[in-house]
Amino acid sequence: MVDDLDLRILSLLQKNARLSYREIARELRVAVGTVYNRIKRMEEEGVIMGFAPLLDYEKLGFGLTAVIGVKANGRKIIEIEHEVAKEDSVLLVYDITGEYDIFVVAKFRNRADMNRFVKWLLSLDGVEKTNTSVAMQVVKEEPRVQLTKD
Repeated sequence: MVDDLDLRILSLLQKNARLSYREIARELRVAVGTVYNRIKRMEEEGVIMGFAPLLDYEKLGFGLTAVIGVKANGRKIIEIEHEVAKEDSVLLVYDITGEYDIFVVAKFRNRADMNRFVKWLLSLDGVEKTNTSVAMQVVKEEPRVQLTKD
């Protein structure tokens, strides 16, 4: 279970994961050991799953974002989700309710890459159909949720 101090630590790390324990402790007016122990505990409990930079994928050549709905055979849904999640271009895989069973967000360098991926997806055992939408403009792409009121 996380408390208010944990949330404040996480909020600072979300803004800058390169902050040192000392910098976090100074900002929150707590001991460095407290910050270290809290972060270590949250890593062990899986609250913190890792640290990664936020990237501008378009500047890295991945200018095509696809949102793909997948209708699948019920007995194969979990297997399909795990197979899709292994793909390097896939950012998100959700098991959803509604017309489609799986929702996938992926980044591609070009239409040919996206075309190969969608055809591969359709070839998976249990995939009945897909519906692919291409993002015309990325308005917001933020992997962080605000945890505390600043």
